[in-house]
Amino acid sequence: MILAQASLETRMLLRNAEQVLLAIVIPALMLIAFSAEPLGTVTGSSRIDYFAPGVLGAAILSTAFASQAIATGFERRYGVLKRLGATPLPRWGLMVGKSLSILAVECLQAALLVVIALAMGWHPHGDPFAVLLLIALGTAAFSGLALLLAGSLRAEATLAVANFVFLVLLAVGGVVVPLDKFGHGAQSALQFLPIGALTDGLRDVLQHGSALPWGPVGILAVWTVAAIAAAAKTFKWE
Repeated sequence: MILAQASLETRMLLRNAEQVLLAIVIPALMLIAFSAEPLGTVTGSSRIDYFAPGVLGAAILSTAFASQAIATGFERRYGVLKRLGATPLPRWGLMVGKSLSILAVECLQAALLVVIALAMGWHPHGDPFAVLLLIALGTAAFSGLALLLAGSLRAEATLAVANFVFLVLLAVGGVVVPLDKFGHGAQSALQFLPIGALTDGLRDVLQHGSALPWGPVGILAVWTVAAIAAAAKTFKWE
């Protein structure tokens, strides 16, 4: 039942043109545009090495947070969650199905972004296990925040807040502009954001070939536990 629900959720997401644009097309265009031309923050041949991990983090943010929050918010508004909650599929199974759907879309995103980045001269380094752990923790943290938002606000408010937060995190999360450009004080705070920890960790591994970055892993783990706990406590199914 869970796999069937995950398959359904994935097909519904991929049939939604707006969700596909947000989850797949925009990150791919971001990678091409930012890596092809200097933006005054990152120059030289290392641009693709810098932007590839950052855009990968942005893709995870768009799918696990923005897309999931908006879709779940409107499912809640139209009574879809209430009806699904009355089926033989348990409610925790519905959440697992949604998570599996998110992971499936992220696999498509990652495959597309990696192919584009390699074609543009990207040379990734580091341990694949560390990359997978960072992606898993980032996905869990953003999913928890998405469900916290979608289960607490009206659908229209969820749409507005999710898009606003998505744009803000893109601007200050180290995706495009390095965190050290914001000054030492701001950098110290921004690196504790989930997107800041995710992009920092991915760059440590993929760009610099570092071992498992325990700092970003610890930050993402704290966000994951806090977000999922808060979502479980406050989520309303109708």
